Amino acid sequence: MKLQQLRISQFRQFREPLSISGFGPGLNLICGPNESGKSTLVRAIRAAFFERHSSGTLTDLRPWGDSGAAPEVELSFSHGAQQWQLSKRFLQRKRCDLTVDGERLSGDEAEERLAGMLGFSVANRGASKAEHWGIPGLLWIEQGMGQELGDAVSHAGDHLKSVLGASLGEVTSSGGDDIIKQVRGQLDELLTGTGKPRGEYKASAEQIAALTAQLQELDQRIGAYRQQVDRLDELRRQQLRDEAERPWEALRAQQQQAEARYAEVQRQSEQQQRDLQALAQAQGNRQLVLNQLRHHEEQVSDLQQRQASRLALQQQLEQLAERQAELRAARDAAVAAYQQAQQAERLARQAARRDALQREREQLQRQAQQLQQSLEQARQLQREQLTQQQALALIRVDAGQLATLEKLHNQLRELEIRQQSIAPRLRYELLPGQRLELNQQGVEGAGEQQLLEETRIAIEGVGQLLVIPGGGDLARLGREAERLREQLHSLQAQLQVDSLAAAREQWQQAQSLAATLQGNRKLLNNLAPEGVDALEQHLAGTTARGAELDAELTALAALPEADQPSPELAEQQLQQAATRLQQSEAASLEHNEQVIELRQRLASVDEECRRLQERLDDPQRRQQQQQLGDQLLAQRAEEARLEQVSAERAAQIASARPDILEQDIQRFRSSAAQLEQSFHQRRDELIALQARLQGEGADGLEESHAALTAELERETRRHRQLQRRADALALLSRLLGEQRQQLTRQLQAPLQKHLEHYLQLLFPQAALEVDENLMPSRLLRQGQDAGEFDALSFGAREQMGLISRLAYADLLREAGRPTLLILDDALVHSDQPRLEQMKRILFDAAQRHQVLLFSCHPDKWRDMGVPVRELEALKASPADGD
Repeated sequence: MKLQQLRISQFRQFREPLSISGFGPGLNLICGPNESGKSTLVRAIRAAFFERHSSGTLTDLRPWGDSGAAPEVELSFSHGAQQWQLSKRFLQRKRCDLTVDGERLSGDEAEERLAGMLGFSVANRGASKAEHWGIPGLLWIEQGMGQELGDAVSHAGDHLKSVLGASLGEVTSSGGDDIIKQVRGQLDELLTGTGKPRGEYKASAEQIAALTAQLQELDQRIGAYRQQVDRLDELRRQQLRDEAERPWEALRAQQQQAEARYAEVQRQSEQQQRDLQALAQAQGNRQLVLNQLRHHEEQVSDLQQRQASRLALQQQLEQLAERQAELRAARDAAVAAYQQAQQAERLARQAARRDALQREREQLQRQAQQLQQSLEQARQLQREQLTQQQALALIRVDAGQLATLEKLHNQLRELEIRQQSIAPRLRYELLPGQRLELNQQGVEGAGEQQLLEETRIAIEGVGQLLVIPGGGDLARLGREAERLREQLHSLQAQLQVDSLAAAREQWQQAQSLAATLQGNRKLLNNLAPEGVDALEQHLAGTTARGAELDAELTALAALPEADQPSPELAEQQLQQAATRLQQSEAASLEHNEQVIELRQRLASVDEECRRLQERLDDPQRRQQQQQLGDQLLAQRAEEARLEQVSAERAAQIASARPDILEQDIQRFRSSAAQLEQSFHQRRDELIALQARLQGEGADGLEESHAALTAELERETRRHRQLQRRADALALLSRLLGEQRQQLTRQLQAPLQKHLEHYLQLLFPQAALEVDENLMPSRLLRQGQDAGEFDALSFGAREQMGLISRLAYADLLREAGRPTLLILDDALVHSDQPRLEQMKRILFDAAQRHQVLLFSCHPDKWRDMGVPVRELEALKASPADGD
């Protein structure tokens, strides 16, 4: 089957007709961006074959928002030696027309003919579904469905098996398959498809499990009963022993002994704390005595240091007194230098001001002269502009009017030329002395005159001749010429010119005046940008400023003419003198502050030395120092005694281990309480256990156990019988199935051959197994584990799906069945190396089949040896028949 032309109209986004022709027998690439209509074209092809034209549910085919549209699809294709033409219209004015080599079919008959030819079924009602699509559903890959192969193969299974020459129905119709069916029926009564028990077999297993659980529960109850009897005996022995021994009373006696020892240790610890406090107090008193003795020694050292400081201060004062005269002289010199520099700076500034004023006065004079010249030129230009504007106002001819005048003149000239070319001519030759009148004008001799209008010729003694030029064109041209002359004379009168040349001369004069006027305006704007009045005011301001400068220069004329330093140099010298003066004053101030500070410090040190000396010479101080020495010896003796007593008591406390004594008290108390509590709890447990055992002893547990054991043995024997039957049926079913698979593999061989042809281009030395339903099941690659088809990656399943479809197409081609392949955005999940291999496979298949490949990635398919047809370009070209 080879598609030749596709035409759609009012179909989804294609409101206007779109026609695509020139499909090649092999690979055809149709590319376009997303939402450009590729999938719509695929949907149109599917609708043309699969959908009933009479269905009213196909509203998705309409353009959006157009409820009155009638989607239409037309196809031209060949199959075998026949030419097929198909036309379908949906929803409005429904029809289906099919032409096969001149044979015409329509309606349901045409649709059934297509279904039989391609190998699909038509839906009885509503839209078609995947289960109806058969072989086209397998070979036409929808967008994003290349990896989904199972359902497509299932829906096309009957057609594919018929192509192989036999169907599984033929295989299973043998007498052996009746046995297989019976065996599987009996096996299905005992086992599920996954080998799990069902029915009577499952009920037996569940009964065994229930009896086993009951027996286990009964065993647990009997075991618990026996354990409780043993527990009762053990509790009685323990209770009798505790009643005789009462062990908690011995523990409480031990607790009291430990508490007495712990109380004695606590008393020793308290005494130890009092002794440690007395020791700390003795150490503090000793430190106080030491501090007082140290204070006496520090007073002597302090007096010596202050005496040394007084000597150093006296020496510094003597040095400062020697420097005072030197600082005073330096300050006087700095003051004189500053005053001199100040006077020089003032004179230099006035001299600089005078020079600046003179330069400004000279500049103002030059500026006043320039302003005066500019003012005179500006006034002259104003007068010239006024004269030029008046002259320009008298000229009435502008460019538009001149163009109109030239147009009328040229039109009139053309008409006159046309009149002369078609108007008759009167050529005359009169005898000497003879004359005639031509339109009341005398004519003599010989000559020629063109007759543009009706003309009267008067011949004396003969009469008159009336010459009427013939032809409607000449009369019309005459009327038009007269109209043009009137328009020309009217425009000349309006412009006050007598000819076109005069008008041109006036227009040229106006152009010259306008150019001159524009130049004068620019020149006036350069001379007086702000206007002539502003220029006059500027000149007046300049003159007034000159007068002010003259007055100020007269005031500065009394300055000496001697060379003065520049103001900058004079100011720099003044700053230097000021800096030296500040430094001198700062040095004098600092010197005076140092002298004052030293004198104050010296007076303070003298006073401190006097007070310290008086304190050291006090007899009471010597007596106090002797008493402090005696106190120090007594404090050291008391401190030694307390240290010895504390050490001995600390050793006694440590050897008694008060922490362990405290733990013993807690241990004996808890143990006694625990034993007494256990005694009471055991007594309560004895009473409760005796009552429970008396109740359970009357239940007959041993008799129930014997009955359950017998019932379990009977059910186990029955279950084993059912198990042996299930195993035998499973073995028989497997043997029969293997025999059937051997026959099925003979039917799979042609398809396997085509699969291996393509698979070797992608995975050399690999094999793709096919199950009994002709569905790829496992991929076997050298050096790798077998991979189930559904467990492959998304991209690998998409590649295997395309290879399988190509193999099915080869199988169909060998059987003489149509094989159109439609791939809508296929192989989009393949990496670059795999895509290159798949291109080789697709190119090889295109040598035997027509392939329509729709893609939004044209750059990936440019190396396929066929042109890429851009969908946008196809939409831009006009549809056939429009």
